[in-house]
Amino acid sequence: MSATASNQRIQTNGTPVTILTGFLGAGKTTLLNHILSNQDGLKTAVLVNEFGEIGIDNDLVVRTSADMVELSNGCICCTINGELLEAVDRILKRPEPLDYLVVETTGLADPLPVAMTFLGSELRDQTRLDSIITLVDAENCNARVFESEVGRSQIIYGDILLLNKTDLVSTERVKELEESLRSIKKDARILHSVKGDVPLPLLMSVGLFESDRVATKADHDHDHHDHGHAHHDHGHHDHGHAHHDHADHLDIEGYTSLSFSSDGPFSLRKFQNFLDNQLPESVFRAKGILWFNESEKRHVFHLAGKRFSIDDSDWDGKRKNQLVLIGQEMDHSTLREQLEACVAKDAGKSNS
Repeated sequence: MSATASNQRIQTNGTPVTILTGFLGAGKTTLLNHILSNQDGLKTAVLVNEFGEIGIDNDLVVRTSADMVELSNGCICCTINGELLEAVDRILKRPEPLDYLVVETTGLADPLPVAMTFLGSELRDQTRLDSIITLVDAENCNARVFESEVGRSQIIYGDILLLNKTDLVSTERVKELEESLRSIKKDARILHSVKGDVPLPLLMSVGLFESDRVATKADHDHDHHDHGHAHHDHGHHDHGHAHHDHADHLDIEGYTSLSFSSDGPFSLRKFQNFLDNQLPESVFRAKGILWFNESEKRHVFHLAGKRFSIDDSDWDGKRKNQLVLIGQEMDHSTLREQLEACVAKDAGKSNS
């Protein structure tokens, strides 16, 4: 990461900060795991602010406290349970010296207010904003994303646009997406990746952030966009406090989120039927920790667009289902009824 040390634009004072942004399901957490798995001795803190965020991969987690997770490589992961400023202040006051800070925003957040937090007087002397990295989902990105206010802001303010999942689309489609990105941001710095696998010197300690570029826009828009980084964390699965009677997120550009949990396991057959036959196309993103009656394993579920994955791991706490769906014009009551119907009636019997 010392390759850019001679870059004269990089300030030497303050903890460097990288902001990860990108639309729903673009691969921010996957990139975060890549960064943390290749830290090479750096003491990094990660602040996560995502709809129903599951957290960092199991093999990195060592110990969980009230709001902070210690990672096996000496890094720290912290959920933003309130204002970003408070979370950063708490991290910086820890006795262990910190080499780097990475902030992962919600997929529906304008990165500008997050950036402005680090440019404000409270943090200006303690941190320096290194870059904003915007992940773009090559498979699921479409006109709806490009035309949305949040989607455009993420592209405009991204110092690096990381076109992710390029293995899932054709070369022609990649070229089309690059043209669309450059039509929004003429001088876009675009990188390609598969599962966020990019050499870290291309992403961190790059000194690309230019505060002058956002100053005018920030003065005009800061009040309007303040919602972008606050209070998007009620469904954090590691702390288990989301429940199906919890209030859902407020509407952001037509997107809402539905949080569901159950103390009983799903029937695998019923949940598969829900995914195949009942889940509407308006659900753009889903993630969760799933418990199936037919399995002893803990299942981590991700859905982006039409593609989903379920990965097995071992339970390290009370078994329960926790799921967050995000989409436009979702019928919350119907979806809740359908998910309730997936809960196995006779826990422990494999033929439920």
